Amino acid sequence: MPRRAYILDTTLRDGEQTPGVSLTSDEKVEIAKKVSELGVDVIEAGFPIASEGEYEAVKRIAGLGLSSKVAALARANRKDIELAVSTGAQRVHVFIATSDIHMKYKLKMTREEVLNAIREWISYVRDRGLEVEFSAEDSTRSERGFLIQAFKTAASSGAKMLDIADTVGTASPQLMTELVTQIKREIPNAGVSVHCHNDFGLATANTLAAIVAGADQFHGTINGIGERAGNVSIEEVAVGLKMLYGIETGIKFEKIYETSKLVEKLTGVQVSKNKPLVGDNAFGHESGIHTHGILSNPLTYEPISPELIGRKRWFMAGKHAGSHGIAAMLKEMGVQFSDEQLNVIVNQVKAIGDKGKQVTDADLYAIASSVTGSAPKKFVSVGGLVSVTGVNVLPTTSIRLAFSGKTLESSSTGIGPVDASLKAIQRALEGTMTLYLREYSIQAVTGGSDSLAQVSVKVEDESGHIASSTFTGPDIVMASVEAMIDGINKLLLKRGNNL
Repeated sequence: MPRRAYILDTTLRDGEQTPGVSLTSDEKVEIAKKVSELGVDVIEAGFPIASEGEYEAVKRIAGLGLSSKVAALARANRKDIELAVSTGAQRVHVFIATSDIHMKYKLKMTREEVLNAIREWISYVRDRGLEVEFSAEDSTRSERGFLIQAFKTAASSGAKMLDIADTVGTASPQLMTELVTQIKREIPNAGVSVHCHNDFGLATANTLAAIVAGADQFHGTINGIGERAGNVSIEEVAVGLKMLYGIETGIKFEKIYETSKLVEKLTGVQVSKNKPLVGDNAFGHESGIHTHGILSNPLTYEPISPELIGRKRWFMAGKHAGSHGIAAMLKEMGVQFSDEQLNVIVNQVKAIGDKGKQVTDADLYAIASSVTGSAPKKFVSVGGLVSVTGVNVLPTTSIRLAFSGKTLESSSTGIGPVDASLKAIQRALEGTMTLYLREYSIQAVTGGSDSLAQVSVKVEDESGHIASSTFTGPDIVMASVEAMIDGINKLLLKRGNNL
């Protein structure tokens, strides 16, 4: 079965249609560059007719000279097509609905009118020397005979790629297999693509089934973002094709995680912790049975190595943890302990977990330091901080860090004093380590305006090391800063202060 499947990335078009997501032109360019580096074959840069800004973004991306081809989306009508052609995109993705419900209630067109529109506007694009891809919107709810007729009309008019659109995610793997097989048999000279939505949680299964059945290309988005339940995740399908079927895609696996995190950051759509491959817990382990197996041979409880996609595995302390996992975490932190001390530490961790509380890296380190009598190692500390905010004043923080005998200084602005302070810390460490703030939460421990603030953070470095920390104090800004600094120290312990 080994062969090559092609990828059309629609993060910037269908992905941006996620409710609440709106990307600027600069953000679109940043994502386009990153997904091109990732290795996708085609980038659907947008829907030019949607707005003037959308048109300019597509035109700008088309002029970047990326290694990926650039496509523009257009309905099968003159205004859409002419605008898409004028962007300079190499491919125009033409679509029109072919299901009876869409033709009757949305298009208000007959079948013959739909076929005429397909014929006219695909020919128009072809005659201008551009690639044409045709999508039959709502393919999987279309009457089979008419769907095949529409695809044949598109192919004879110049479309080189025919896309089966599972617009509302109602297909099954069996149906996708049938459709791909029939279209490949009846229209052998055209490529076949699939566009799967995840309304029933079958997008990945449907896409894999289609490619295995002979489809040449699939559409997808980074992190599976998109309307309603989203589109198929490019990373899931690419890794699945390679690891389960031996089918190549051209994706640079080691860039998957960094691409995922960029899209998460710029769209604001947070990846679920249990999302395959890129979720926080995808390579996290707490269970004592699992951690023991992982430490003996990672393949016991991991289907692939996390390093394959630019990640690292991590262990969690908690009531399910065993001595092997706790020992591995302590060794990673540089803590020396005896077998007897390890047993005490494990029992204290389980006691905290039994109370329904999460045991952070900071908690584990504090417990271990208390049991072993060792003082916590600190590589970084705050030497000074000034934070300014107010009415008609841009929140600004200046910070001085003491770091392994050096003094690092920086300043930053933010949407508030906490944001400015944490960004100032990240900026101060630039050139030394790259720091990402993955999670931030705050809660009042006591009542009143003078209540204590408990801040929890999760930070990650450029190598994929992850550390969590919690700090409680009366000042929200300083509690946030100290939690961040403590997390950084945990990261440095995990990497052996290897900067």
